[in-house]
Amino acid sequence: MGEMIRLDRFLAGCGTGSRKHAVSLIKAGRVSVNGTVIHDPGHKINEDAAVCLDDEALIYERYSYYMLNKPAGCVSAVKDRLSDTVLSYLTGVNHDGLFPVGRLDKDTEGLLIITNDGELCHRIISPKKHVDKVYYVICDKALPKGAAAQFKKGLDIGDDVPCLPAKLKSAGAKDGKSSYELTITEGRFHQVKRMIMAMGRSVVYLKRINIGGVKLDDSLSPGQFRALTHDEIVTLKNAAGYTDKEQSDEAVKEE
Repeated sequence: MGEMIRLDRFLAGCGTGSRKHAVSLIKAGRVSVNGTVIHDPGHKINEDAAVCLDDEALIYERYSYYMLNKPAGCVSAVKDRLSDTVLSYLTGVNHDGLFPVGRLDKDTEGLLIITNDGELCHRIISPKKHVDKVYYVICDKALPKGAAAQFKKGLDIGDDVPCLPAKLKSAGAKDGKSSYELTITEGRFHQVKRMIMAMGRSVVYLKRINIGGVKLDDSLSPGQFRALTHDEIVTLKNAAGYTDKEQSDEAVKEE
């Protein structure tokens, strides 16, 4: 038996639009629960209830997963008094309970997962799970010889303990500057920038391109988003250490 939930929240979780839009649909008499039209957006129903919009059955999804190509200039937060947040780019969807998985610096671009699945978020950002995060980095100068070996060993960036081993490979040159792909399994404060700084270089441009095997969709321009596919969600959960049974149990909960 499912949990009790407000009707407007149920509709928003079915992908009908924002919570505000769901309220308007309910008040217009377009929504029925178990065959009865309900006009109260706050009416509590069971997640397993038969809900229809204009006589079309709706399917409720407890968890939402989105991929955002984060642009520079916005912050990885739910709310901020001074700057736009990453959630402001998720137009036409229900924001209730959504949050970014980890953070990207304000000037950093690229892949950001946004969800309401707290357990998955915890596993992805936990250093103990060793989930790969891949960054495309442009430096002001080429990194010194032997940099890859130092990254692999575990670089000291001034914290209590060195960084976990990281993978560095050349990605060619752009506009006369050297570029690299850097794979880390942590998320320390300004970690990539500090690692490059420890090599005596500076980051000119930084973009995250992969998390746990899920690649940033090349078709998404900065500021655009889309829902993760089923296969991408499975890939993330595998990378985060979910067992087959855990994934099966989650699937049963959502049915």
